[in-house]
Amino acid sequence: MKNKVLIGNGQGFWGDSILGPIRLLREGPLDYLTLDYLAEVTMSIMQKLRQRDPKAGYATDFVTLIDRVLPELLEKDVRVVANAGGVNPHACKDALLEVCRKHGAKGVRIAVVDGDDILPNLDDLIGGGEEFKNLDTGAPLADVRSRVTSANAYLGAFPIAEALNAGAQIVVTGRGTDPGLVLGPLIHEFNWGQEDWHKLAAGTVAGHIVECGAQCTGGNFTDWQSISNLSMVGYPVLEVESSGDFCVTKHEGTGGLVSVETVTHQLAYEMGDPARYLTPDVIADFTSFRLSQEGENRVRVSDTRGLPATETYKVSMSYSDGWKSVGQLTISGPDALAKARLCAKIVWDRLAYDGCQYEPQERLEEYVGAGECHAGLPGGTSEDPPEVVLRLGVKGPDKAKVMRFGPELVPLVTSGPPGVTGFAGGRPKAQEIIGYWPALMNKQLIQPTVTVVTS
Repeated sequence: MKNKVLIGNGQGFWGDSILGPIRLLREGPLDYLTLDYLAEVTMSIMQKLRQRDPKAGYATDFVTLIDRVLPELLEKDVRVVANAGGVNPHACKDALLEVCRKHGAKGVRIAVVDGDDILPNLDDLIGGGEEFKNLDTGAPLADVRSRVTSANAYLGAFPIAEALNAGAQIVVTGRGTDPGLVLGPLIHEFNWGQEDWHKLAAGTVAGHIVECGAQCTGGNFTDWQSISNLSMVGYPVLEVESSGDFCVTKHEGTGGLVSVETVTHQLAYEMGDPARYLTPDVIADFTSFRLSQEGENRVRVSDTRGLPATETYKVSMSYSDGWKSVGQLTISGPDALAKARLCAKIVWDRLAYDGCQYEPQERLEEYVGAGECHAGLPGGTSEDPPEVVLRLGVKGPDKAKVMRFGPELVPLVTSGPPGVTGFAGGRPKAQEIIGYWPALMNKQLIQPTVTVVTS
């Protein structure tokens, strides 16, 4: 058993820079590279992609990354854990096998962790007594059941550890907890058990700190002017000990900053009750541990405490919640703001004339450049800006009515006030609105599965 494990997280979301993981691999030592691609709405997007193409539904960026770095991964013996499988992890695995064939890489062991997708069994689960009440509102799932497009339970880290125990060099999962990507390798390396609550809690805290990539190494930091070389910001590296204590750092010579402040900045992200951070593996107490600056770009986290996990999984569901359409115009001065307000009135008046009256809660009306982003802050408003970006939008259950909005923007170039100088993105079309439905379910009703294949 190792005394210390090095884990770098190179992806905070689907769309994060591909250079993050590439540089983590090249700029310093690593044992594991973790990659977090999933957010709640991402699962619904992937489900739609899979409906159109049975081979889609996963993060294609991940396959592109592995194609670029596979020889280096194998040469350096760095193992990869990613939730890039989305709603179709086996299709992701098949694409990775094709990458291995392209590089002539034989004997690469790829594992798939799935079992999180409960959409096909949703009605049976409801019939068996699972209520899936909305955690925010208490409403019954029956209110939106016919419109549900995806339903995935957040699986824990132990199936990832099982895959690594089986020798997997690349582990692909569907929906699981973000910190579980880090906790899984730690369970594997240090042989932590389900009752090692304090250690599991420490691994969960570690995973939470790095799950958004560079957001803990100076990215999106309030004191941004103190951060050097954000162009080449160093993505985070964890140095984790068997006790669960760990250091947050980054590769030497990279940009950014690792300080108690940057780490604390990330710790507050997506936080409910800090004393009871719930995961499938453990309840972590985010008020228990100590942060200390151990050295330049090194923050030590120690003495984390945990409690036994609950008997439920959190379930993330998405459902169709109507339609929206949003477009924008750039309007130049003089009197740019007054002209933009007139443009908005013209659009609403013309739509009402054609029978498309929108209530205020169904309309978006923003004047970017005139204090819209931080309305009410001292010095944050302007009554005479040199230009204004007018953003208008509508939403509602009737797609045809929403579609009627888009054609009324472009005519303002010739039938509105002067100064309508910019129209970008083409005529806006109706886009489906995806609603989010969080719920709980009995853990005993889901059996995660691990499949390992060899290239």
